[in-house]
Amino acid sequence: MGNTRYFLSGDTVHSDAGRLDPWQWRWEPTDLPAGAKDVSAREALAAATRGGKARRVPVGIIGPRAATDAQYAGAEEIGAALGALGLTVMCGGKSGVMEAAAKGCLGAGGLSVGLVPDHDWRCANDYIALPIATGLSEARNMIIAKSCAVLVAVGGSYGTLSEIAYGLHFSKPVIGLLGAPDVEGLEMARDPQDAVERLAGHVMAMATSS
Repeated sequence: MGNTRYFLSGDTVHSDAGRLDPWQWRWEPTDLPAGAKDVSAREALAAATRGGKARRVPVGIIGPRAATDAQYAGAEEIGAALGALGLTVMCGGKSGVMEAAAKGCLGAGGLSVGLVPDHDWRCANDYIALPIATGLSEARNMIIAKSCAVLVAVGGSYGTLSEIAYGLHFSKPVIGLLGAPDVEGLEMARDPQDAVERLAGHVMAMATSS
């Protein structure tokens, strides 16, 4: 994530690289305005997406269908935070961690996308706003990993492990917590809010210079 500093001037996000174009997710060269406020990556992301002016960045929440109570609650908390930040939460669309993440996201006014393994989109859980029937069974795990800017693994299962592996293979940041498997390259978070802070840092770091 580097040591990039973010600043807020009115509703505009700046860094040492310039002013953020939230649609192209690109820094446009400009001088830092006088009096700009130093903010965290999460605060910068919230400002950039406020009012629907930013293109929705897809982020993935992955985890087992047989989630524990702690994993379900954690996934719901993360989903709600990401939905409130204006991000698109993508998951496998089924039960457990996937259901919890979609529930949190949808409840916060965000867009929840589910890539279900079935041929019928109605097989998605009730909190998926945009169900996509892939008909690919577990092979849809690769699509989730490839499509998302960042992945958060809440807990673990063989399916989750495959998504983590795909994410790391595709050079995507992958954050784990609440029993996620110990895999080299996985970035471990202390709790759901720490996972959100880390994810925000990675999303902001995606911005390139024009």
